[in-house]
Amino acid sequence: MLLQKTLARAFHTTRQLCSAGAGLEKSALSTLRKKTGYTFANCKKALALHNNDVTQAEKWLHEQAQSLGWSKATKLSDRVTTQGLVGILVSGNRGAMVELNCETDFVARNDTFKRFVDHVSRIVLHYTDLTEFDGDLWKLGFDADALKNLETPQGGSLADHLALLIGAMGENASIRRALCFKVNNDLRLAGYAHPAPTNVSTTQNITQVGKYGAIVAFRSQQDVDDHEIQKGICQQIVGMKPLKVGEYGKDIPAENKDDETCLIHQEYLLDADKTVGEVLKENAIEIVDYHRFECGEQTQRDIKEIIRAQQQNSN
Repeated sequence: MLLQKTLARAFHTTRQLCSAGAGLEKSALSTLRKKTGYTFANCKKALALHNNDVTQAEKWLHEQAQSLGWSKATKLSDRVTTQGLVGILVSGNRGAMVELNCETDFVARNDTFKRFVDHVSRIVLHYTDLTEFDGDLWKLGFDADALKNLETPQGGSLADHLALLIGAMGENASIRRALCFKVNNDLRLAGYAHPAPTNVSTTQNITQVGKYGAIVAFRSQQDVDDHEIQKGICQQIVGMKPLKVGEYGKDIPAENKDDETCLIHQEYLLDADKTVGEVLKENAIEIVDYHRFECGEQTQRDIKEIIRAQQQNSN
């Protein structure tokens, strides 16, 4: 009888220990999946290899993903990336506009790709914080090579993070270009990406994504920002592609209003009875500078490279 009680007690204790061990293993697995987003099978394997040490398992998973990402990125690097998104991020006196490309529109609409556009936008915006200047407006452009070499607060370069994205998506992607704005004194910034989501009360510190985008630097005599007017001016720049702001007395309106390239002389898209210049005057706004991105458009650098290649072929 005594032997039976002893064995029963030992069996019960062992079962409790096994149950506790299984609980710890399940907790570690759940924690690792939440932290990394990797599959159940990969997280379980990582924990098994590292005695349920979540930190070491996470490090191993990232190393494996990075290796796989670079391998895929190398294999897919020759594929053309004609689709993609423009990202617009404005936060206070800082603004960033980026263009990222991928192979298919399906991936461009994927939340993972959109999150990466947000990630790149915030890295670019971070670098504006490192710049001090005395003027009213500062701008800095980044080409693809400069962007990929940017170090990230999370560790590694944007090129490393891009390789992880390519590994996860299974198709080629690229970070094409970016532009930073920073303003001082009485200047303000507004940004817009098209198509825009509806029922959004503010776009401050939120990365907007679309096929087109614009950032505008402006002065306003109004104490309170009129976000609808700012949005309307950005939409004008996105939709009508003005080549410059224009000056009264210097720039004469085009005979055909459809050919107008000066912003102030263009018909206002939201009210055809007014010009943009009239709307700006009514709202005491002065446009100081702006820039527009269109996903996949040819840039001056692209044109120069095409001309250079043609010249080399002719020689």
